[in-house]
Amino acid sequence: MKKLLLTLFLCVCGTTNVFSQANQALIASTNSFLNTLNSEEVRKTVYDFNDPLRFKWTNLPVGLVPRPGIAYGSLSDQSRMAFHRVLSAMFSSQGYLKTTSIMALDDILNALYQTMFDEKKIDQKTLTQMQNFKWAYGNYYISIWGKPDTKAAWGLNFGGHHIALSLTSDGKNISMSPYFIGTDPSEVKFGKYAGLRVLSKEEDYGFLLINTFTDAQKSVAVLQQAVPKDIITSPQTNQRITSYYGIAAKEFNETQKAIFKMLIQEYTHNFEHEKAHQLFDKIMKSGIEKVYFAWVGSLENNKPHYYLINGPDFLIEYDNVGFQNDGNHIHAILREKGNDFGEDILKQHYLESKH
Repeated sequence: MKKLLLTLFLCVCGTTNVFSQANQALIASTNSFLNTLNSEEVRKTVYDFNDPLRFKWTNLPVGLVPRPGIAYGSLSDQSRMAFHRVLSAMFSSQGYLKTTSIMALDDILNALYQTMFDEKKIDQKTLTQMQNFKWAYGNYYISIWGKPDTKAAWGLNFGGHHIALSLTSDGKNISMSPYFIGTDPSEVKFGKYAGLRVLSKEEDYGFLLINTFTDAQKSVAVLQQAVPKDIITSPQTNQRITSYYGIAAKEFNETQKAIFKMLIQEYTHNFEHEKAHQLFDKIMKSGIEKVYFAWVGSLENNKPHYYLINGPDFLIEYDNVGFQNDGNHIHAILREKGNDFGEDILKQHYLESKH
């Protein structure tokens, strides 16, 4: 019995070993994916780690802003299956399903516009304009920076419409910042997929929290300004949020703190288990009481609204406006402060390196 308990203790507490296993699984799956590519495909996919193009990211449709790397849709079935193993190594089950569902939502969006055209709700010019954005499940691009290895820095970017994933590793530790996800529509309103909400809890938990506030709390948390047309720290701008706005979690009751943690975890727990807990534990160690929550706009869904979560170690922005101000188009981002594109872990890596 004592031996069994000791084994269980080591399994639960031996996080360094688990971290190593998780990192090795990611490296192995990424190299397996690369091994499915021919020489021309490798040329399109792999870049030098120090190429400044690694830092240029966007969430805009590929028809507006081309991406480096290889198109997912151009891959063989073998390569696609291998890349899904990479996504599974990067993400939890919820993060994996959100990523693949956002990709699928592009095909749904195309079908919705085609239906509106067929029903004469939009004209040919509008339909063509939408089609030129090149929304599609296959129009997401994979780029790998450097050689995935335990002894060297490397990275992996995956992006397209409403997805911008930026993974950086020093060989052992992983950064997933910045991490951008979005949905259009945030709720499908008609057709075969009516009711589908890919980023449902990012919205629901936000409303759940703000609607538990007292009038006094709302007077502090709700900012009296227009809802931003996009997240402030959009990849299209150099804007940064350097001040704290809204209400600090130290002013929350226990129920509100529990909901607040659920909301934060909805973002952090998109990542693979150990990365998710490493980041969330860091937030908790700094103190949930030091994290601020601010809200702008409607307290009801299907109307424009925005929230900001800002703590010592991280920042989350969520914006839901929509082209028709219908609150049906989500942009959301999670950033580790000081660790975008692995800045913090790479700094430590180079300090400890023999180079």
